[in-house]
Amino acid sequence: MASSRTHYRTCSLCEAMCGLRIEIEDERVVEIRGDADDPLSHGHLCPKALALQDLHEDPDRLRRPLRRRADGEFEEIDWETALDEVADRIHDIQSRHGRDAMGIYVGNPNVHNLGNLIYLPPFLRTLRSKNRYSATSVDQLPAMLAAYLMFGHQLLLPVPDLDRCDALLIIGANPLASNGSIMSAGDVRSRLKGIQARGGHITVLDPRRTATAKLADEHHFVRPGSDAVTILAIAKLGLERWGARLGHMEGHVEGLEKLRLELDPFTPELAAAASGLEVASIEAMAERLWTSERAAVYARVGACVQRFGGLAMWAVNLVNLLCGAFDREGGVMFADPAVDLVDAPRGFGVGKGSFGRWRSRVRNLPEFGGELPVACLAEEIMTPGDGQVRGLMTVAGNPVLSTPDGRRVDEALNSLELMVSVDMYLNATTRHAHYILPPSSPLERSHYDLVLNALAVRNVAKWSPPAFDPPEDARHDWEIIQGLHRRLLARRGAPLSARAREAALEKAGPDRLLDLALRMGRQGSLNPLRKGLSLSRLRPAQHGVDLGPLRPCMPKRLPAHQPQVQLCPPHYLEDLPRLLADARASARGELLLINRRDLRSNNSWMHNVEGLVKGPERCVLEMHPEDAKARGLESGARVELRSKIGAIELPLRVTLDVMPGVVCVPHGYGHGREGVRMQVAQAHAGASVNDVVDAGQLDELSGVAVLTGQAVEVRASASA
Repeated sequence: MASSRTHYRTCSLCEAMCGLRIEIEDERVVEIRGDADDPLSHGHLCPKALALQDLHEDPDRLRRPLRRRADGEFEEIDWETALDEVADRIHDIQSRHGRDAMGIYVGNPNVHNLGNLIYLPPFLRTLRSKNRYSATSVDQLPAMLAAYLMFGHQLLLPVPDLDRCDALLIIGANPLASNGSIMSAGDVRSRLKGIQARGGHITVLDPRRTATAKLADEHHFVRPGSDAVTILAIAKLGLERWGARLGHMEGHVEGLEKLRLELDPFTPELAAAASGLEVASIEAMAERLWTSERAAVYARVGACVQRFGGLAMWAVNLVNLLCGAFDREGGVMFADPAVDLVDAPRGFGVGKGSFGRWRSRVRNLPEFGGELPVACLAEEIMTPGDGQVRGLMTVAGNPVLSTPDGRRVDEALNSLELMVSVDMYLNATTRHAHYILPPSSPLERSHYDLVLNALAVRNVAKWSPPAFDPPEDARHDWEIIQGLHRRLLARRGAPLSARAREAALEKAGPDRLLDLALRMGRQGSLNPLRKGLSLSRLRPAQHGVDLGPLRPCMPKRLPAHQPQVQLCPPHYLEDLPRLLADARASARGELLLINRRDLRSNNSWMHNVEGLVKGPERCVLEMHPEDAKARGLESGARVELRSKIGAIELPLRVTLDVMPGVVCVPHGYGHGREGVRMQVAQAHAGASVNDVVDAGQLDELSGVAVLTGQAVEVRASASA
């Protein structure tokens, strides 16, 4: 007799945290729909949600550990053998060459993984390597740096209060494709339309007319890399004409008078010349922000991954503070999550952050939050000397396709003494591994958004049980990490107390630890002033618990060590002359490369889902008609995109949706490399834009890679 049931969970494939209703018959998924009763997403879901079924059932997904043989082929081995051998080899490399000889790269799916968020940090502390890398330095690092330097904690990241905002300025972001990023908000389209329905106004600054730009009331093309000078000009104008509207933050900011002096050179005329905007447009944006009751500025990855990404995200915070949007309903606010990573029980907090405690060996690049910029990973592997990376562990990451100069990263990985990958696929990166340790599928583990609830536009809490029991021979990500951790402690002769502590943590598992953190939180059952959250309360609340809208929380949310907002951290002031010199330089007329995001894509593994890659080819280069005509190119032609480090070939799409002087290529493709075992992705292999992105070009302040604004050339392909 057929059995059927309905399973409710939160989608873990992007930052939106959409609630799902999954119909299961005979232990197979038969339908995935949006959960209309979810308090955050209200029934919305995007095409990616359907990939949960495809991922779970994918025949290419690895189920058992693989070990590379001497002939280069992979063979399956059992878990105990795999974990023992990996621990032995990590210990051996660090014993012979020092702790820094073992590096680690952590991909962004870990943000969606409760177990890894709990169990990776203690493993990293035991590893004690300074060669730690993640996707942060090709993504949101400048936003976290601004939070750390201005507010005292790297995760004090303000998010737009979309549900009450009436004037929104979006810079370098396309939330209709990303579903919101550093702004978790299911159904962004409805929320943006809600702003317009209230009589509000949305302005977008972007070198490409994105889906968000098309929905907006106003869109302005802006030259890549000019966001910082533009936003600082808005700040200067607002201060001069309307003053600082600090509201309840009056007396809780430091450096206002100094800031007035530092902003003096950043005139609207300078910004207009650098950005391509009209002076009148810059003035109108400043006026709308300063005179609206509920205004906000939101900037994302396009503003981060450029040569002035650090200054751009500082400037965004400045404008939000000065125009009265900071910590104000309808402005930018801070979530009050059930488990607060800024002020959490020991083991759940990520620390306030750090900057420049150490630097990379080859290029002297600064550490942030315990990690080095991933743009220096290849050179740290390939440059001999003390501290050279000789072994690497990757956890849910594909740096060959997602970090600069992918071909050099490819070459570097092939030279390692040891490479270990915790990953579900044999992809462009893991094909170099000596061991691949595949975790269970997302539907086989419980889920709670530990990080993303701290970035949500509404306070919610939701725990999802596993939809399916994992096979007996499967391991969750955290079990793999903890299994290695326990073995490393034993091989190092760690004290019995340390080994007993880790054994207890392993026995507890993520859900028991989550329950403890929920109970100890401000809204937990151990707080007599609250109703009392706990896992036992979340279990029956299958749609989640609505904890209400965002609420003002400043200045009491500022950490004790930094009780005032710092408007003028020295790092930013020291970088202003570089920005000023660049803004004053004459336009060089170069063709500049930018990236783009597609609603049906997020990480490179999503290209192995037939339902997400079907339809028109997406890995194409977009170019304005004027630029195409000047080069004798037409839509559909195969073209060569060349930079100083290499070239790729891909089809051309001529479109008015990119500004003149700009070309646009999506990220995450390039699956045609030998050894990849992802059948669907290989059939839609595309070309990796990171094969032409120069790892030598960084934001000098933050160390973030420049993925937006590198100079390139485009010409007809010689093979066409």
